[in-house]
Amino acid sequence: MLNKTMKMTLAAVSLLATGTMLAQPAVAQDKKFKIYLSLSYSGNAWQSETANIVKALAATPPYKDMVELKEVISGTDPQAQISAYESMVDDGADGIISFPISSTALNRTIKRGCDQGVLFFMYDATVTEKCAYNVSYLTTGFGENTAQALVNILGGKGNIFLSRGVPGNSVDKHHTDGAMSVFNKYPGIKVVAEYYSFWDDRTTQQETAKALAAHPDVDGIWSQAGEYGAIQALLDRGDKLVPVTGENSNGFRLALSNPAMQAKGLKGVSSGSPPATSGYAFKLMMEVLTKKRDLKPMNIEYPLPWVLAENIKVCEGDRFENGCNAFPESKVPSSFVTEVLDPVMLPELSMKSAIDGTAVDGATIQPLPKEVKEAANAPGINCEKCDAPTDAYKPYKIEPIVAN
Repeated sequence: MLNKTMKMTLAAVSLLATGTMLAQPAVAQDKKFKIYLSLSYSGNAWQSETANIVKALAATPPYKDMVELKEVISGTDPQAQISAYESMVDDGADGIISFPISSTALNRTIKRGCDQGVLFFMYDATVTEKCAYNVSYLTTGFGENTAQALVNILGGKGNIFLSRGVPGNSVDKHHTDGAMSVFNKYPGIKVVAEYYSFWDDRTTQQETAKALAAHPDVDGIWSQAGEYGAIQALLDRGDKLVPVTGENSNGFRLALSNPAMQAKGLKGVSSGSPPATSGYAFKLMMEVLTKKRDLKPMNIEYPLPWVLAENIKVCEGDRFENGCNAFPESKVPSSFVTEVLDPVMLPELSMKSAIDGTAVDGATIQPLPKEVKEAANAPGINCEKCDAPTDAYKPYKIEPIVAN
């Protein structure tokens, strides 16, 4: 049975044979590609931004005349996302771009969709079904590199908190496994509290406050997204801060570079998940659908952001230009995730695109760089019967400066 994309291609060939489409671009369609944007967990700034930039790209010429985009939010229950996928496949989806809640639970439904000609592109989180494309920074080592940074700051000794993400998600597991592969090398590092913060500032603030009540003598916090909430919890209990490693929220970057915060004890590094992965995945999907790219790697790596306090530069406009990587607090909320912009991969977008999902006036879709970087194997994360590299959890952004 021919899938939808093949049918549209054959229809285009037939029209070309009659001369009807000779003046039309090669990607012209008799009807739009039906693309579903499938979110699992929602409700934080990161997830909102990833959805908004896909919406903005879909509304940017020439995609605005080529794409029918539908958004579905299924929540944290894998069965709910399975049901959502099934409905999308049955509705004749050409492509599904998704943040998957599980790396394995969705596989059977994904395979059924692939067999019917549906393209699956996962962003940030990954699946092990080999017919799906994974576009992620997971294999770039956020967990181990930020853990080593925190160990270095603490001199190899101290009580620390682990502020995690969503239970059962491949992103959270891989980050935490990487971090613990470093912390376990240092007997002087004690994990005294570990909690799930759902990658959200408010939840992180609440959960960190609970941990502080039980362990007021904490020396450092290793955090996934929501890290600015950890700083707020520390400030709520007094005037002393501790080193915090976290992700890419605007509030965190401004705090790290603030001399007053530094004087209170704040040190750290801003790294972590770029919301830009969703836009990169969407553009790759469209290049595959429109036959502009023959994409061989199924696991594609997005670079790991790594911004030290001394390298934080506030932008004057609404884009990442001239090396800037944060925005004035008057422009965006503290929870705004700065790495939603990418001048190379996503030059069509601005800060406003990430906030409200609107296209930039006058922008047109720009081609992606020809080369894509294939991601390393991560068993149980982006592949099933595979072997991980021998140095899978070796930090490379930062060298150990204390003995273990």
